[in-house]
Amino acid sequence: MGDRIVNSVSWPAPAKLNLFLQILGRREDGYHNLQTVFQLLEFGDVLDFLLTGDGKIKIYGNNKEIRPEDDLIFRAARLLKERAAVGLGAVINVVKRIPVGGGLGGGSSDAATTLTALNELWGTGLPAQQLAELGLALGADVPVFIHGQSAWAEGVGDELVPVHLPEDWFLIIHPGCHVSTAAIFNMPDLTRNSSPITIRDFSAGAGHNDCEAVVFREYPEVARVAAWLQRWTEPVLTGTGACIFGRFDNQAAALVVLDQLPREWLGFVSRGKNTSPLLDRLAQARRQTA
Repeated sequence: MGDRIVNSVSWPAPAKLNLFLQILGRREDGYHNLQTVFQLLEFGDVLDFLLTGDGKIKIYGNNKEIRPEDDLIFRAARLLKERAAVGLGAVINVVKRIPVGGGLGGGSSDAATTLTALNELWGTGLPAQQLAELGLALGADVPVFIHGQSAWAEGVGDELVPVHLPEDWFLIIHPGCHVSTAAIFNMPDLTRNSSPITIRDFSAGAGHNDCEAVVFREYPEVARVAAWLQRWTEPVLTGTGACIFGRFDNQAAALVVLDQLPREWLGFVSRGKNTSPLLDRLAQARRQTA
C-alpha cells in the first residue's frame, strides 16, 4: 500500500431533495423519462474507510436487514475493485443518518461516496465521468452524487446539467413509512405525459411532482405530514417520498417549526448546497497525499 493513507475517516454522503419531478413518458426498457432538479444538502451519512491487504470488503453499521449482495455500498466497492483489478480490500463503517425509503437518496449517496473514496484511497485514478458510469449501473441517482453539484436532470435522472440554486434552509420530515419507488412508478394511474419544461421555466416557478397524488393516496401518513407543514410553508414531496420538505428563509425559522413536530415523525433541518461536501473531503484527501 506504499505511503498512501490506509485509514481515512469522515467521508460525507449527503442527502438530496427533488425540487420537482415530472414524468414525460415510459421508456421501452421499462424506466421513465423525467425532469427534475436535484438539490444537495449538508445533512447526510458519514463513511469511514480502513484499507486492508486481504482483498475483502466488509461493511459495518449499515442496515442489518440488507444482505451484503444487495447493499449498495458493498456492490459499489466490489464493482470498483473488479473494474480496476484492485488487490486491496476495505473495511467500511457507515453512520446512517438519512432515513431509509424517504426519497432522499441515501443508498445512492452512500454508493457514490464509496466509489469516490475508494477510487482515491486505492489509487485507481478513474476520472469522475467513469465513476459516474459505474455508479449508474447501481442506481439512477448515483451520478449526481459523484459529480457533486446540484443539477437539472433529464433522461432517467442521469443526464445532468449543473445549476446554481439558492442555498436555502429546509425542514425535512419523514412520517415513518417506507414508500416503494418501484410500486409508485408501476401505478397504472400515475401521470406519465407531463409536458417538458425548461430550466428558465423552473426558475420562474414552474414544475410539480407527478408522484404526489398517488403517494398521498397510497400512503395517507405522507399526506398528513404535508397538511401539517402547510401551516408554515409550501410542502413538497421529494422524489417518490416518503419525505416532505418545506423551504424557510433561515435556520432559526425552520428550527421553530421542527420543535413543534409531532413525536411520531422524524425531522431535521439542513441547508441546501450547490457543491457537495464530498468534493471538499476529496480535495482534503488529495492535499494529505500530495
